[in-house]
Amino acid sequence: MNTTSTRRCAIGLLLAAASALPVVAQAQDYPAKPVRIVVPFAPGGSADVYGRFIAQKLQEALGQNFIVDNKPGGGSVIGTDAVAKSAPDGYTLLLMSNTQTVNESLIPNKPFNLMHDFAPIAPINASDLVLVVKAGLPVNSLADLIKVAKAKPGGMSYASSGPGTPYHMAGELMKAMAGIDIVHVPYKGSAGARTDVLGGQLEMMFDAIPTMSEHIKSGKVKALATTGLKRSGTLPEVPTMDEAGIKGYEATIWLGLMAPKGTPPVIVNRLNAAVSKITANAEVRKAWAAQGTAPLTMGVDAFTRYLNDDIAKWAHIVKISGAKVD
Repeated sequence: MNTTSTRRCAIGLLLAAASALPVVAQAQDYPAKPVRIVVPFAPGGSADVYGRFIAQKLQEALGQNFIVDNKPGGGSVIGTDAVAKSAPDGYTLLLMSNTQTVNESLIPNKPFNLMHDFAPIAPINASDLVLVVKAGLPVNSLADLIKVAKAKPGGMSYASSGPGTPYHMAGELMKAMAGIDIVHVPYKGSAGARTDVLGGQLEMMFDAIPTMSEHIKSGKVKALATTGLKRSGTLPEVPTMDEAGIKGYEATIWLGLMAPKGTPPVIVNRLNAAVSKITANAEVRKAWAAQGTAPLTMGVDAFTRYLNDDIAKWAHIVKISGAKVD
């Protein structure tokens, strides 16, 4: 390389380094203003509850306001798309669940692609679901429910918090594996679905254990089975779906954080470290265990692999269940 070429190369490197300095400095000062966490689900559900918890803990850890902004609708598509179109500066984040990984195959024509338009940050936690029926329904086990459903195809309905949500897919998986026909009634959020099952307007729903356990214990609904491979520590008397007769059944709800694609890696890594510290905290783990919730702690690369694996898992379940968005 001649002297002129060397000089040009050096100048190019210096200019590139200089242009990167403002971005690096901005990222190192992060967060310098309030951060918005978009929760694309209605208030009152598991995502909203834990989203607010994480926001408060991040505020304490990073010394800046973290504000939850609920944007439900379209099976989470509306709020998720709003984040996809936000500036990739770390000041708009997405509180997501496996609803988003399900939607990659369930809603193929949505305006974004999860792994193309978002940067994974960190997982938060996971919990099993519980299948409950209204108190007045004359069934006391999963076997009873399946028997009644087979005798009256399409004669019963199950509520969910919306298309593609874990509550919806748990129901579709049960239908496929048990060979029954029950009608899906989607709501705009889990609170509305829960209210109508508790009130007896609909027969059943799958719900997150932390938000339904007190209603079970008070006798407002009957719990037939939980959806993990092991019994819940919160509801140890309730069998798993596998134990109750649908062998190999498993469905959970998990939560995580993502940011718009292009968010500086130093910001993503800082947020990952902060969330990981929260989920590793002994007091948090103890409190969540009492609620039937397990913390998830992963680095950015591990969480990226987790997301890709979950997308593939749910694509298979969408295919075998025949689940569709009406």
